[in-house]
Amino acid sequence: MTGRGWVLPLAVVFGFVFLYAPIISLVVFSFNESRLVTVWGGFSTRWYGELLRDRQILGAAWVSLKVAFWSANLAVIIGTLGAFVLVRMGQFFGRLLLTGMITAPLVMPEVITGLSLLLLFVSMELTLGWPAGRGLTTIIIAHTTFCAAFVAVIAQSRLRDMDESLEEAARDLGAGPVRVFFDITLPVITPALVSGWLLAFTLSLDDLVIASFVSGPGASTLPMVIFSKVRLGVSPDVNALATIIIGIVTVAVLIVGWMLRRQARLQR
Repeated sequence: MTGRGWVLPLAVVFGFVFLYAPIISLVVFSFNESRLVTVWGGFSTRWYGELLRDRQILGAAWVSLKVAFWSANLAVIIGTLGAFVLVRMGQFFGRLLLTGMITAPLVMPEVITGLSLLLLFVSMELTLGWPAGRGLTTIIIAHTTFCAAFVAVIAQSRLRDMDESLEEAARDLGAGPVRVFFDITLPVITPALVSGWLLAFTLSLDDLVIASFVSGPGASTLPMVIFSKVRLGVSPDVNALATIIIGIVTVAVLIVGWMLRRQARLQR
């Protein structure tokens, strides 16, 4: 093998080490006996026990899971509808404006998005009386706003690549639009919707900036709590929490990947 042939393998190895070495270090030190996160004091699971007794972190984790779940569900519905309009409706008045509104959250700084949503919620409360203060509802609305843009992009790419002759054949056989959608279109684009849901769930679970603007008392998300704790110094229970999240995400990705491959084999 020539010297040039080693460049790509070395670059790949360096990239994986750069990305995953900090994560592996975090997982290892979550089993550290010492209170100092950078000093190994022996193997122990004490910080997992401390984590399970921390009501603040557990409460914030439950809030984040609820927000991420409902935000992802709403984002898939809204993003899929937007993708259908842009792909299947052809040219219509306001198409360019709709395209810009859907893609704007992708490039808009989160500080601007969070501030604009805060001003919107304050104005709505003064004029309509809803939402009454900032809390779980406003966070879900805010996260749905920017997550729907990502789902729309993914759904658009799948709809453009879809063979429309399948839908035409179903209509020729007498199926109505609703039946065609649920029997033909939806199963074909399901992998894209699942990918969009996972992406929206992850983005919502990870968001800190926007949630900081639109949250209120009693509705602190997990990133907000972790950020407030890290500012005073990283504690080992944060490593334990991160390890649990990494494990859950890894298992979920493996399950979804297996389901998508199985569906692809059945379709073939």
